[in-house]
Amino acid sequence: MKMEKVMKRKKARMMMMEKMMNRKKKANNMRKEDEGEGEEADEDEENEKGEEEEGEEEEGEEEEREEEEMEEEEREEEEREEEEEREEEEEREEEEREEEEKKEEEEEEEKLAKSEKDEEGEGEEVDKDKEEEEVDKDEEDGERR
Repeated sequence: MKMEKVMKRKKARMMMMEKMMNRKKKANNMRKEDEGEGEEADEDEENEKGEEEEGEEEEGEEEEREEEEMEEEEREEEEREEEEEREEEEEREEEEREEEEKKEEEEEEEKLAKSEKDEEGEGEEVDKDKEEEEVDKDEEDGERR
């Protein structure tokens, strides 16, 4: 967008300058014709036109090169932005995968811890039962005496 506006402004400026040059030439020719130098003025004008046309062609070619360079820069910038977006997306996906793996590991650890507690819990119940039996025996022994 900016490039198009810049190019339009350049073209408008060039056209204005060309119009001014033509007006100056006409004024010069009119003055010279009035002074009797019309034929020489015509030859000079043709030479100037030839030089001016060559200059305009060179400027036109230069403008085209500049425009192509600007378009190339825009394409490169777009490609860089797209590459950055892809990299960011890949990073987000990697982070999500890592988070999921971490959650899965935590869940597995919780399951293991729970199963270990269950096993210990059964062992504790057995120990409690044995302790109760011993206490009961001690009480019975104490009562017998």
